[in-house]
Amino acid sequence: MKNFGLNSFAIAVFATLFLPSYSYSQNEKVTVTQDSKFENLLSEKRRINSSITINDRYKIQIFNGDSENSKKTLNEFKREFKNLDATIIFNTPYYKVWVGNFKTKIEAERNLIALQKKYPNALLIKPNK
Repeated sequence: MKNFGLNSFAIAVFATLFLPSYSYSQNEKVTVTQDSKFENLLSEKRRINSSITINDRYKIQIFNGDSENSKKTLNEFKREFKNLDATIIFNTPYYKVWVGNFKTKIEAERNLIALQKKYPNALLIKPNK
């Protein structure tokens, strides 16, 4: 009986230590083919995410109010100012339309002066994280 237990133990140790080195299960190279539209979608997502970030950047708030008017203001803004990004932010109980993602306060103030001609209540903000 002792030999049977010792033999089983020896076989288990041998199988555990030496057999995995002789295994050839995953040696082939894998090639991934993806649709070219995927890269376009990914780059667009990165662009959108970078424009929505609110970390240490200045923004201009051009509207503060209800949902319907905020959507109208956003659409109107996007038709007139195609070079600036804008988004709607919900902050209980109001919807806000934020414009831009300016690195410096000077850059934001220059755009604020231009936007105040069309939106007199526009103000410069620096959102918290």
